[in-house]
Amino acid sequence: MSSSEILQIADAVARDESVPREAIIEALEEAIRVAARRKYGHEHSIRAEIDRRTGETRLFREMLVVENLDEELPEELVEQYKGINRVTLEMAKLKNADSEVGDILSEPLPPIDLGRVAAQSAKQVLTSKVREIKRNKQFEEFKERVGEIMHGVVDKMEYGNALVKVGGAEAIIYKDHLLRTDKLKQGDRVRALLMELNQEGRGPQIILSRAHNNFLVKLFSQEVPEVYDGIIQIKAVARDPGMRAKIAVSSSDSSIDAVGSCVGVRGARVQAVISELQGEKIDIIPWSNDPATLVIHALSPAVVSKVIIDEEQSKIELVVPDDQLSIAIGKRGQNVKLAAELVGWNLDVVAESDESKRRAEEFANITRTLVEALDVEEILAQLLASEGYGSIRVLADSDVNDVAAIEGLDVDIAGELISRAQVYIASKKEEVKSSPTKSSKSDFNELMKVKGMTEELALRLKERSITTIDELADLSRDEFEEVVGANGMKAQEIDNLIMAAREIAYVDLI
Repeated sequence: MSSSEILQIADAVARDESVPREAIIEALEEAIRVAARRKYGHEHSIRAEIDRRTGETRLFREMLVVENLDEELPEELVEQYKGINRVTLEMAKLKNADSEVGDILSEPLPPIDLGRVAAQSAKQVLTSKVREIKRNKQFEEFKERVGEIMHGVVDKMEYGNALVKVGGAEAIIYKDHLLRTDKLKQGDRVRALLMELNQEGRGPQIILSRAHNNFLVKLFSQEVPEVYDGIIQIKAVARDPGMRAKIAVSSSDSSIDAVGSCVGVRGARVQAVISELQGEKIDIIPWSNDPATLVIHALSPAVVSKVIIDEEQSKIELVVPDDQLSIAIGKRGQNVKLAAELVGWNLDVVAESDESKRRAEEFANITRTLVEALDVEEILAQLLASEGYGSIRVLADSDVNDVAAIEGLDVDIAGELISRAQVYIASKKEEVKSSPTKSSKSDFNELMKVKGMTEELALRLKERSITTIDELADLSRDEFEEVVGANGMKAQEIDNLIMAAREIAYVDLI
């Protein structure tokens, strides 16, 4: 090849393969270097250089100048000079008087006439390099687009997975990232989220998804300008891909209705998203920082009568009218499942009749306990229970003025009730201590039965002569911190530990 032909080849390949001309010239240099090593010997370190203006090719044999050939290179230089021959400083000065240790000595070599075998080898190297350049270019092109929606054409379906042509690259949508309602076939145009990009030897692995929650978010961003501009935020998403979805939205501009904007005039905007998702039903609800308000919206279209929140268990109980129970739960539990995912709490849906029956049973049990423990008439026990005094301990720890504030009671009656509750608790504690069935609790190992107890904490309690559950249950938080020490425990953790011990020690008092 003449000098001009080399540059013509570089220009043609760069144009046809859509890669930089410089990258092609570097690949040609590598191809010529490989061919030169076949002629001059693989033991030599050879560098090929192509003049970017004239196309002239020059060959050099390179050698690293060292003090002596037996010395080891510093570890940080081993990789840099890997494969380069070495020459002593003494020999290097014979060739170039200015040589110093660490220099690269370059000796010009005569140009080569590529034979058939060498030319074939050079062609293989060039082809391999061009393929590598294209792979790297593809990776860089898609790396910045992770999380965006890609447009492609289905090339073929393979074991339920869709192989998709995206530009000049091949992507894949795995079976579990397709919608259950997708019926893709070869030649279909498809949109999907670029979920993941991996660099592999055969090129970038482009993984797309139509089932990812962010695909739904990005579709709304395309259809709703306010979402694209950030005025409306999609705060939470829950999906059963292809079947149903719930999204919670909020607006940073009080004059803009977030739900209405996402729905669009006559539902045009949301309908465009539903159409792309093969008919997936979408519930759009207003976002709220209040879990109770949010869960009421999330359970739509069901109507909620009552919300009971248990923050410790991250659980919300929802009471709904009997005729709304099936709507609230949804087909195969889909509605309540998506609502729970959207809110981030465990949800328990109960019919009003069941909740009323349960409350009546609890009220009856509390009333019966108060009658027996306080030796009062049932009507007074019911009055106490209805005012929130659900256990003897709650009453015993109450302020006399709070109890006296109950209609029909005065300070004297309130004081007597509190006194009876305290006497009852004291008598039960004595029974617990003297009862043979409870004696095993004096064993140190019994402390490990308390929820939240650790071996380290149990040992610390024992060192301070607290070896029974009863002794732990008698402590207040301040006493615990004074006797045992907090040792990094939060106030709530201490309270929970003491209450867990009381639940065991005073089980008969609840």
